[in-house]
Amino acid sequence: MIETIPMQRALRSILMADLEEKMVFLGGPRHVGKTTLALSLLDGAKATHPAYLSWDDLADRKLLLAGALPAGQALLIFDEIHKYRQWRGLIKGIYDKQHGSRKILVTGSARLDHYRKGGDSLQGRYHYHRLHPFSLYEINPQPAASDLEPLLRFGGFPEPFLKADGRHWKRWQRERQSRVIQEDLISLEQVKEVSQVELLASVLPSRVGSPLSINNLRQDLAVAFETADRYIRILENLYYCFRIQPHGLPKLRAAKKEQKLYMWDWSLCDEPAARFENLVASQLLKYCHHLEDTEGESMSLRFLRDSAGREIDFIVVRGGKPAFAVECKTGERDLSRNIPYFAARSDIPVFYQVHGGTKDVEFSATRARILPLTVLAGILKV
Repeated sequence: MIETIPMQRALRSILMADLEEKMVFLGGPRHVGKTTLALSLLDGAKATHPAYLSWDDLADRKLLLAGALPAGQALLIFDEIHKYRQWRGLIKGIYDKQHGSRKILVTGSARLDHYRKGGDSLQGRYHYHRLHPFSLYEINPQPAASDLEPLLRFGGFPEPFLKADGRHWKRWQRERQSRVIQEDLISLEQVKEVSQVELLASVLPSRVGSPLSINNLRQDLAVAFETADRYIRILENLYYCFRIQPHGLPKLRAAKKEQKLYMWDWSLCDEPAARFENLVASQLLKYCHHLEDTEGESMSLRFLRDSAGREIDFIVVRGGKPAFAVECKTGERDLSRNIPYFAARSDIPVFYQVHGGTKDVEFSATRARILPLTVLAGILKV
């Protein structure tokens, strides 16, 4: 049964250690489990615990605006407080006066690093972490093929994944998208045509994995190019989708301006190949964010495409240099012809071709390996 799979959010011990040094900001998509993780630091307390203060709760909001903090609480959790326009100054004041006696955790369903810009500086006062949906390794440190199917079907958000019911998944999706658009977007951004952003959110899953054309989206929405691009950036800031950039190689005429887009919830993709590719993209992005947030590494997730259209789905770049490349195939196919081509023209250390089966073979001449996604998940360990 899925409900019995042992899971422990890997970030918990890291957050506890970082709270000993500074404030901690925890961002991530709505309903990804931020509140549950935060409350686990209070020994699994409920949201009624006095140390947990949510801006979405009217009573808590009044306390925060009045400067009335609960007494005797060594850890304070502020949830969704970034919706308050002057939240930076409020948090800065609390931290500067009480950081020796209180620990502070700030959580939010939007990019806290983006919505902190301007006003009082919080630089040097916090560590920032991003909570992702469940990964294969998080579900099972030794993931098996049986772990992959439910993760593909129901996504990695805790509630629909653990429920594992198609009817519940559909209802949950409708409710989540409504809250992201009608609550988070309206409270954070100045958007006159909310219905257009809602329409954009509904069509983006069909664009997953292909070169993203802002011009085509502009025509679909009947808005200016700059407006369509701004709407996507807003959805990125709300952890609804993310884009990756092309990676250039010195010996190749690589695509430079194209982008690819993926969803934080890959279960929104109807087409099986796109859903699998989006799952891989999400696992790799989680790996990059983990090394950035915990080790301070400079990481980026990119793709490779030359002027002739030859492509490698993903390249993980560490410290400005390619660490490894990943090509996605839904079946146990032969090695992609693009891998030997790019291997001969680049210094990429290793190429992984991942699939959902069991085939695992190496090709030393091209620094390549065909392997199951479950095996790669064990290599990444996030």
